[in-house]
Amino acid sequence: MGFSIATWNINSVRLRLPLVRSLLTDHAPDLLCLQETKCPNDAFPTADLKKLGYDHIAIHGQKGYHGVALISRLPLEDVQRRDYCEKGDTRHISAILPVAGRKIRVHNFYVPAGGDEPDPDVNPKFAHKLDFLQEMKALHSQAENAAGVSSILVGDLNIAPLETDVWSHKQLLKVVSHTPVETDGLKEVQAKGGWVDLMRQHIPEDEKIFTWWSYRARDWDASDRGRRLDHVWSSPDLSGSLSDVTVMREARGWERPSDHVPVFARFDF
Repeated sequence: MGFSIATWNINSVRLRLPLVRSLLTDHAPDLLCLQETKCPNDAFPTADLKKLGYDHIAIHGQKGYHGVALISRLPLEDVQRRDYCEKGDTRHISAILPVAGRKIRVHNFYVPAGGDEPDPDVNPKFAHKLDFLQEMKALHSQAENAAGVSSILVGDLNIAPLETDVWSHKQLLKVVSHTPVETDGLKEVQAKGGWVDLMRQHIPEDEKIFTWWSYRARDWDASDRGRRLDHVWSSPDLSGSLSDVTVMREARGWERPSDHVPVFARFDF
């Protein structure tokens, strides 16, 4: 049996609802994980998405900011919403999906961007980001394995950890999202949690991967000054079933696009 999951920072689900509909209609992932939905729960376009065959929807939203959602063809069990750093932000949601006789908990994250100044002493947003990463280190991919539950972690983690995850390693070393304290922190989250970076399992580390291009670029495609801010990880027991990872670069060129593009991971069980 095949299973596909997509992750996408949509940058306002209501503003870009036509793009979400297009993705679901044309590419039909079993599960779509959205970040930065920017709307409260009662304003989420649930009815529109259910018309497309996605009957199982779990959301964690707030007005104007943040927000994450799970949009699924498969049932969602034991939905959890964690308030990281106890700030009341809607940056995490998870649920268990039954897939091919197994249970998989999917975590969907929107990690704080961190502002512009990479100094936690003068920039509270950057301090928040580092605190958020510290809490994420307690999330272990195999913690639920004893109960027969595997894990996938996706989302906009707002960090490009490898030199080949940015257009210029040297020029971005002091730019938020690629500073050593962030990249080391994310690598520690991955190592402590026993997570496998599925994008880099499928695409070698010497190849550049970008999932985000700034709105500030006049010609994002030609300049290609991108970063890999969006990620797909799993517990080790699932990594052998990975069949494909696709970064939908073309979505950055759609009409009124998000500055992030969808990333698909496909499994064969």
